[in-house]
Amino acid sequence: MTGALGAAMLLASVTSQAQMKPEDQVHYRQAGYSFMSWNMGKIKAQVVEGSVPYNKEQVANAANAIAAIANSGMGALYSPETTQEKMGKENTDLKASFFENPDEARKVGSTFVAAANQLASEAATGDQARIKAAFGEVGKACKSCHEKFRAE
Repeated sequence: MTGALGAAMLLASVTSQAQMKPEDQVHYRQAGYSFMSWNMGKIKAQVVEGSVPYNKEQVANAANAIAAIANSGMGALYSPETTQEKMGKENTDLKASFFENPDEARKVGSTFVAAANQLASEAATGDQARIKAAFGEVGKACKSCHEKFRAE
């Protein structure tokens, strides 16, 4: 089952790549991450820092938005043509090593999706300690990808 799912995801990714210009892939990819970052900021302010009063509904909505984007098939927005080496550092931060290490890229991506889903699940409970812990795991997943595949 996992092999079939992986093959289907790869096929969908290749099909989407063929239909989209590299510049558009980068644009939509960056927009997705910007939207996730904005929602992470809402959770951070309310649950981690406490600089904004906690609102369970807002935090749950933010976590759901993050999970929705993580599960949206963002892999289709990555192609070898969208690396910094191909497009220039003014356009993207993606390293070519992302495509040279597909197993590691898949692992990092899967870890992120799982962490995002767990954050949404914990946010639904309203338990701020559990939300904070899950938020930390999402941050670790983001950092892992940045350290491995994002150029400075």
